Amino acid sequence: MLLEHFWWGSVLLLTLPLAVVAIVLAWRYVPAHVNEGTEPVDNLGGLLSLVLVGALILGINFAPVPDATTLTIVLAIVAVVALGLFFLRQRRARNPLYDLAVAARPPFWVAACAGIIVFGSLMGAMFIGQQFLQNVLGYSTLEAGLSILPAAFCMVLVAPRSAKIVEARGARFTLLIGYVFVLLGFVTMLLLWKEDISYWRVGLGYALVGIGVGLAGTPASHSLTGSVPIHRVGMASGTADLQRDLGGAIMQSIFGALLTAGYATAAGTLISSSGKDVSASTQAELTKSFSSAVDTASRYPSSIQDSIVAGAKTAFLQGDQWAYTAGIVAVLLGAVLVFFCFPKVEREKELLARYHAEDVDPRVPAP
Repeated sequence: MLLEHFWWGSVLLLTLPLAVVAIVLAWRYVPAHVNEGTEPVDNLGGLLSLVLVGALILGINFAPVPDATTLTIVLAIVAVVALGLFFLRQRRARNPLYDLAVAARPPFWVAACAGIIVFGSLMGAMFIGQQFLQNVLGYSTLEAGLSILPAAFCMVLVAPRSAKIVEARGARFTLLIGYVFVLLGFVTMLLLWKEDISYWRVGLGYALVGIGVGLAGTPASHSLTGSVPIHRVGMASGTADLQRDLGGAIMQSIFGALLTAGYATAAGTLISSSGKDVSASTQAELTKSFSSAVDTASRYPSSIQDSIVAGAKTAFLQGDQWAYTAGIVAVLLGAVLVFFCFPKVEREKELLARYHAEDVDPRVPAP
């Protein structure tokens, strides 16, 4: 336990000084205006967004760490305060980093949220899946990396078709179809990814998620760029990047936290039910993570090693169920958001036309 706290403390000690240096360099050397004009850059808004995202991600990652409850609560409070200050800053800044009036447009904010969920789901599935392939199925690093190729192949294959569906049926319909495939991918992982399975089940899960992301990615980006004025196209581009970066960070953190918590719970139950006299320090090592359990097993005879590794695999398989279930819940929530809040195809075309007219001529009333 002492070693664990030392490790997390070292991470903070290394990360915080680097963050401070980055902030100082940005404040000192980022130009006061963008190349396309003389508008001032909202550096304060950028710093607040940095604090917000950093505190949020760290809080999620520290949530399952033993004895880190206080730190998790502090980070959550920092994230909430930073969010409030960022909101106020964007309302008052002369040239805000994030134009809240534009961001409030339904085709923009719903597409942004939908993209965060769908891209985050892809990265979360990769994050958990790689550990499953190597820890449970015994794949090498190269084999595990090659195993995700069906996702990439399906994304490339489906993406051009997605654009045609958007033109014919609208972004809302295409997003929902994409969500269906991502949902099927997580259901496949939840029900079929077990110990000693053949590869086709692995490939099927990745392929379904890849199809879903390929379908949903295009309308998510299309709606962002189509609903902003020309002078805010950088905001749309940045949000498209945010979908992948923030979505991936959040979903990987949530999946990782749930995997850790689920593994620890399952491993603790297995140890209790074994009837063995296990010391507190050894139990802490066995319940910390799969790799920690394997390292602990290496100190014992082969017969005991096999039992410990088998138990660790069982605990991992129970822990990753928590992560896949969270993926299913996230996808369902995203689908509900798109279904009820994203405009249907005719309304979408009407809104985009109004936004264009309003942005060209400010005298046109907002919809």
